Amino acid sequence: MPGSPDFSILAPVPLEHLKTGREIAITTGFVAFGSRKWDLFRKVDELRGAAPVPVLIYPSHEGVSAKSNFLVSWLGWYVGCEESGSGKHSKGLTHRPPTTGQNVSDNQGHWAVFWHVSDLYELPVGQRLPISAIQTVKGGWRKSAAPRGPELVSTPSALELPI
Repeated sequence: MPGSPDFSILAPVPLEHLKTGREIAITTGFVAFGSRKWDLFRKVDELRGAAPVPVLIYPSHEGVSAKSNFLVSWLGWYVGCEESGSGKHSKGLTHRPPTTGQNVSDNQGHWAVFWHVSDLYELPVGQRLPISAIQTVKGGWRKSAAPRGPELVSTPSALELPI
């Protein structure tokens, strides 16, 4: 998108939430994913102004630490966030992936912030990138440690971002 910052967000999200979250993003304008990294999203909002930020998403695996060969296979646009003192999204489940209902704490007090993603879609196989190919930015992900939740990264030049 024109005017986008020169950085992206790299984030793990369970595949089931990506699949059901895509439909939510289409019908409501965005999907809300939860995180405890409220400080990261405050920083993103300071850096981006009002511009959307590319979100590079790789499916996470329950109980498995991220590995460098995990693939970024979903793309979307970060369009804002909502901090939560109660751990719930202010609109309830309206913007949450329906599959988050399988874990009661996921929608009742677990998250410090909900980050909003619009235009979420699965990348074609030929455009997928291993997370090891993504460059860090100062103050972002350290390649010496597996990403734990959303991180700031450089936008890969090999990735074709839709306008």
